[in-house]
Amino acid sequence: MAVAGVADPTTAVLVVAQQLAARGLVDGTSGNVSARATDGTIWVTPSSLPYETMTTADLVQVDLVGNRLAGERSPSSELALHLACYRAFPEIGGVVHSHAPHASMFAAARRPIPACLDEAVLALGGDVPVAEYALSGTPALAERAVAQLSGRAAVLLANHGVVAIGRDPAQALEVTATVERTAWVALGAAMLGGPARLPAR
Repeated sequence: MAVAGVADPTTAVLVVAQQLAARGLVDGTSGNVSARATDGTIWVTPSSLPYETMTTADLVQVDLVGNRLAGERSPSSELALHLACYRAFPEIGGVVHSHAPHASMFAAARRPIPACLDEAVLALGGDVPVAEYALSGTPALAERAVAQLSGRAAVLLANHGVVAIGRDPAQALEVTATVERTAWVALGAAMLGGPARLPAR
């Protein structure tokens, strides 16, 4: 399988990071975005910097084991999570970690988000599973997330948030938005007796 790569990774990461904030899928400096470049290196958002003021010069370039290659800032504290996704799935070129509010409710309850919409099945691969709890920023969190991503485009991190993967950061952002919309609809449907299950395809 060919390894995915983004031609202009720094622009792709910055645009998606700023859209993530503008669309209310993160708050403050939470969450993080990365892209795999065509040379196999990874560009990731820095730690603790507001998206609104971030520029491509603030991004950090690392290799697949986390060695810093370029950039003056510290990479995201969730770097291990991003790198684990790239190592496990050569077909992806983008990773988005968010704290989308409705999806985070399911993460806090440690309950999967049911694939109650056609778009969820098509874009996400089915229900959004929950990875077993581990501390933020740890290798254990990365391992548990990747273990649940097989056959899926997103996973919930217990008591934390969401990780989405895609062929590039833009697709991972749309996956994130679909997760959040599905979580919102599922919560509303629960007030009406629960979402109806879609038939098997």
